[in-house]
Amino acid sequence: MLSTNAKPVTRYEYALIPTGAPNYQLIEGDLVKAPSPTSFHQDILANLLVVFRTHLRTHPIGKVYIAPLDTFLSDINVYQPDLLFVRKENRSIVEEHGVEGAPDLVVEILSESSAKYDLGPKRAIYARTGVEEMWVIDQPKRTLSVYRLGEDAENPSATYRRTQSFTSTVLPGLEIVLADVFAR
Repeated sequence: MLSTNAKPVTRYEYALIPTGAPNYQLIEGDLVKAPSPTSFHQDILANLLVVFRTHLRTHPIGKVYIAPLDTFLSDINVYQPDLLFVRKENRSIVEEHGVEGAPDLVVEILSESSAKYDLGPKRAIYARTGVEEMWVIDQPKRTLSVYRLGEDAENPSATYRRTQSFTSTVLPGLEIVLADVFAR
């Protein structure tokens, strides 16, 4: 078995990468390059953003952001969740260069290249650093799994299909209608 003693890349070295495409994430000290998302991924993200922004206009309980926005979780973990939400009382973690700490909610839209990271080390780090809730969207299956990371980081508390809707304790009063999220 080949073993290297390469030092992990840190957030300080990561900060030296030129901005713009291609986008990278720092996952457990390794730089991971992400290909551009599919058009369906972008449709889902845009639909979710509209749902969040519409709700937050009448219920100003926090702010929503979409990728790419660096989320600094540790010296060797800097992620760009597809969507993240930060409650008003936690807004001090949002800075000009990115988010310094755990958002209240993150959404990851799975792709062939990202699934092993999103469901593996990223989910574990989100849980360990204090993210309350993670939504994982499976595009081909048209499902959304909700992980309440403080309760159980390994198993979703629920998985919803495109014909269903659900609510989240992180966003009181908001009903997520998945037919709207998966609309093309």
